[in-house]
Amino acid sequence: MYRIILCNTMHRVLCCLILLVGFGGRIVAQEGKSSYDFLNIPVSSHAHGLGGNNISIIEEDITMAYQNPALLGQEMDMQLSLNYMRYVADMNIAGVSFGKAARARGAWSVGMQYFGYGEMKLAESNGVVTGTFSPKDIIFNGMFSYDITGRLRGGIDAKLVYSNYEQYSALALCVDLGVNYYNPETEWSLSAVVKNAGGQLKRFNETFERMPLDVQLGLSKTFRHAPFRISVTAQHLTRWKMPYTAINDKLTDTEDNLVEKNKFAANLFRHFIFAADYVPSQNLYIGLGYNYKTRSDMSTYRRNFLSGFSLGAGIKVKMFSIGASYAQHHIGGNTFMFNLTAGLSQFLR
Repeated sequence: MYRIILCNTMHRVLCCLILLVGFGGRIVAQEGKSSYDFLNIPVSSHAHGLGGNNISIIEEDITMAYQNPALLGQEMDMQLSLNYMRYVADMNIAGVSFGKAARARGAWSVGMQYFGYGEMKLAESNGVVTGTFSPKDIIFNGMFSYDITGRLRGGIDAKLVYSNYEQYSALALCVDLGVNYYNPETEWSLSAVVKNAGGQLKRFNETFERMPLDVQLGLSKTFRHAPFRISVTAQHLTRWKMPYTAINDKLTDTEDNLVEKNKFAANLFRHFIFAADYVPSQNLYIGLGYNYKTRSDMSTYRRNFLSGFSLGAGIKVKMFSIGASYAQHHIGGNTFMFNLTAGLSQFLR
């Protein structure tokens, strides 16, 4: 009988690796409250370049609907999108999405996302390595959105999540519910989303793992006389206090130099992501985002100056749109994401 790691513990370790991996230095793990934290990894390179989460920008990009299903619309009719992320520690994330208009005011889409965590050693309880295995998570999703009024849209995203870790597997079902208000005259966009509401259908073992339920608010504003758009996204609104552990450089003992940060300002800013886009035309954007929570989560002796920042850009040429983003949240790990979207309706003309 193989003893890999206790299922839920192993899953937390994997999620911790996804979000908080450090190389060549110490890392202070924050969060890890859910075995399904990978659900919060962005699918859109645009969202990744804007701090890792944005629920309010208005774009003809089907991958942004993964941030907020109310961003899905008829303007994405017959869109096919491929996404790929090269994560740290040999982790790879890839997926495909397809969208279609539905009658006069609706739209739907289907998609799949694959999370591969590389190869790991398989060992017996006495520590003898007997082989390797490749843990993975797969998400199958279906979305629907509807224009309630000319400026208000609602959407739902249902996600079936399958996880497999050697001999252990689990199945979960959750939904995202979102609304978006967009005024094309003033170019204000306001959104609200409830993410990952649901639970496990099949457990890893005897314990039900909870989903990373979250409530988020977002706003974006495009300036009429300047090619810029700013965004603010508020997340983790189901809880106020989000203390984190940091390193006190004044102390040298490895066990006693960790201090908890739980002041008002730290808790406040760990809820917000700030972002800006340079948008000289509808066919080009360059985005920059700052996520203080990511930066504080990555507190190490070898803190990277760029930690918490991310950069993205996208261009549209005829029926094709290409997007790419980059982040280096830790000195030893780079994250690169790529999107390719095609408007299939233009091929059928």
